[in-house]
Amino acid sequence: MKKNYILLLLIALGFYSCEKDDFCIEPITPNLIVRFYDASNTLNTKTVTDLSVAPNELENIYSNASLDSIAIPLDVSSNQTIYNFTSGTAEDQIIIDYEVEKVFVSRSCGFKAIFNNVTLTTTNNWIISLSQNTVTSTLTITSIEDEKAAHVQVFH
Repeated sequence: MKKNYILLLLIALGFYSCEKDDFCIEPITPNLIVRFYDASNTLNTKTVTDLSVAPNELENIYSNASLDSIAIPLDVSSNQTIYNFTSGTAEDQIIIDYEVEKVFVSRSCGFKAIFNNVTLTTTNNWIISLSQNTVTSTLTITSIEDEKAAHVQVFH
């Protein structure tokens, strides 16, 4: 009888030590949100036709698309990501420099990256300028923590 109590005690301890299932339902590391605008009328968005976007020397993330905004990932293992933006036959390169800060979210989600002191520079072929509030070919963003709004305005 004593053996049965010990066995029941071990089974009860086994169930008691199980962890509840946690699911990560919130977005983790944010993408860079880019919105395209008409350079001649800066209040209006403008669709880029035949848009292809690729990280430097890798396959396209977007290919032959017609969009007025995109979300592109940044490399969390580096402090720089380079993207080639092609519209038709014109190609531009956007160089994105940043500092990566890793922040613990939860046990189920783990860590997320926040991008601080983000600087974007373009080669200005078909992209006329970059902006957050002021028009320029070099743009600095304090941090990218979420995907609630566009981080960059591209005028073309």
